[in-house]
Amino acid sequence: MPVPKQAAQKASKKASKKAEQPPAPVSDAVLSVDIGGSGLKLRVLSATGEPLTERLRVETPVPAEPEPVLAALLGLIAQVDVPFGKVAVGFPGVVRQGVIGTAVNLHPDWVGLELATELEKQLKCPVRVANDADIQGYGAIKGHGLEMVITLGTGLGASLFIDGVLVPNLELGHHPFRKGETYEQQLGRLALDTVGKKRWSKRLVKALDLLQRIFNFDMLYLGGGNAKKLDPTLLPPYVKVISNDAGILGGTALWR
Repeated sequence: MPVPKQAAQKASKKASKKAEQPPAPVSDAVLSVDIGGSGLKLRVLSATGEPLTERLRVETPVPAEPEPVLAALLGLIAQVDVPFGKVAVGFPGVVRQGVIGTAVNLHPDWVGLELATELEKQLKCPVRVANDADIQGYGAIKGHGLEMVITLGTGLGASLFIDGVLVPNLELGHHPFRKGETYEQQLGRLALDTVGKKRWSKRLVKALDLLQRIFNFDMLYLGGGNAKKLDPTLLPPYVKVISNDAGILGGTALWR
């Protein structure tokens, strides 16, 4: 029996629409990437955030210009032997719709780079990019009340959440702190190496007290590679030190 013309046209439109849709991801796993001033780190996570691979790491090239950093990152990704269908990237700077706004601890050539688009071309799968401290926050917070996350690494990152909702691109590290210097200048890795752990730790405690009086948060989480160098007995009860892996484990939140 011949197919009615109206039905045939409807079927044709449906087939055309289906053909226009992108292919389904090969996996619902997420490749979570952390671009840092000293290291590039990644691992594959399940859709619910459980690690499916060990963490891989390589030193960040110096100078940290986009081309050599992306080449090193793609080389690291080539070592991943577990399929993934999405990518989440944490970047140390302001990020708007996948475009880099600042890159203080890397190289000025990053500014204006459409990082999400560039990686999608290379990896052939959807990519989302956010500030690295924001992603670390997603990996640490409980989702109740006012929560702040401070990342102590090459620089100083920060994120703020209200009942689990992110206040994006806080960039607290570049705000004035003391003696005419910013939080990052007083508490970044260079300051730690210059003044030593004891003086650096005292500075940090002063900063935490100031931040508590400004934001009145319910809990503050300290992460990043330098958090483990603190004397935990100096920290107030509203502060919790978290694993440095939170910067990767929060990657699935970009896709939830």
